Amino acid sequence: MLTTLVTCLSELQDAACAAIAAATALKELEALDAQYLGRKGALAQCMGAMKGLSAADKPALGKVANDAKAVVTAALETRRATLLDAADAQSLAQDALDVTLPGRARVQGGAHPLAQTLREMLDIFQRLGFAIEEGPEIEDEWHNFDALNIPASHPARDVQDTFFINAAPAADPRAGRFILRTHTSPVQARVMQQTTPPLRFVAPGRVYRNERIDASHYTIFHQVEGLYVDRAVSFAQLKGTLLDFAHAYYGPQVKLRFRPGYFPFTEPSAEVDITCSVCSGRGCSVCKQTGWVEILGAGMVHPNVFRAVGYDPDAVTGFAFGMGVERIAMLKYGIDDIRLFYENDLRFLTQFA
Repeated sequence: MLTTLVTCLSELQDAACAAIAAATALKELEALDAQYLGRKGALAQCMGAMKGLSAADKPALGKVANDAKAVVTAALETRRATLLDAADAQSLAQDALDVTLPGRARVQGGAHPLAQTLREMLDIFQRLGFAIEEGPEIEDEWHNFDALNIPASHPARDVQDTFFINAAPAADPRAGRFILRTHTSPVQARVMQQTTPPLRFVAPGRVYRNERIDASHYTIFHQVEGLYVDRAVSFAQLKGTLLDFAHAYYGPQVKLRFRPGYFPFTEPSAEVDITCSVCSGRGCSVCKQTGWVEILGAGMVHPNVFRAVGYDPDAVTGFAFGMGVERIAMLKYGIDDIRLFYENDLRFLTQFA
C-alpha cells in the first residue's frame, strides 16, 4: 500500500506542476492552488489514506507528501510571480505617457483687487508708523454708536441703515443690541479701553450698511480706520499723514483738499478730496467736472469719545480718519461700478491677476 500511495503522490506532483506551468491567469492559478493544496484538495485526499498504514510506513509517506507539497507550492509561487510581472508590464504599456507631448497650461490665480488694494494701503500706513488692529464684525450698540458720540436719535442707528441681529442680549445690558458693525470705528473704542496713550494704529475690516445696491453703494464693503492719540496731537499732523498716504498710493502729483464736515466722533471734522486720478484735475465725468474726488473723512477726536473710554480729554488729543477700500481702488483703477468687486466675473478679475 505504501508503494501505491508514493506513486499516487508522484503522479499528483507531476500533474500539478504541468497544470501550473500551463496557467495563463491569476484566477486560474488560484483555482489550481485550491485543487491540489486546499483542505479538500488532491494532496489532502491522498494523505487521508495514511491512517491505513503501519506505524513504520507513516513517516516515510509523510516525508514524500511534504516534499510533493513543497514542490507544488514553489511552482505556484514561481508562476504567480511570472504572471504578476506580465500583468505589470501590460499595465505599464497601456498607461504609458508620451512625455514629448506639450503639457496643459495651468491657470495662474491672483489676489482679488480689493485684497491687493488693502495690502498696499496697510503697507503704506505701517511705513508711517501705524500698527494694525482688528475687532469683531458683530458689535454691540455701545461700541458701534454710544462710545463714538453717536446719540440714540441719530439716523444712522435706524433699522433702515443698520443690520440688527436677533440674538441673546449682550453680557452688559448697557451695551445694547447686537448689530453688524457699520464702520470699523468701534475698534478705536475697544483699543483705547485696553491701552494707554500714546497709540497709533489703523483698523482694516469688513463693514455692513443697509444700503440700496447701485453703482456706488453696496451692503458689504471694507474700511480702513486710523487713530493717533498722544499729547499735543495737531490737525497739521493729520494733514501731513493723509498727504503722505495719498502721495505714496496715488503718486506725488496728487493734491489734497480739506473741506469742513461733520462727524459725531470728531471735532473739528473734515471731508478730504484728492485731485481726480482719471483726468488729473482737469475735469471729467468721474469728478463731475470739478477736478476733485472725495476719498475719506477725518478730524480731531471728540472729547466725548475720550471720556467714554476713560481718557482725560484735557491731557491727550488725537486725530482719526476713515476711508473705504473700494472707493480707493475705484479711483486708482478708474472703476465706475462697485458691484464689479463682488460679481466674481473673471473678465474683470483677471485684469488684476
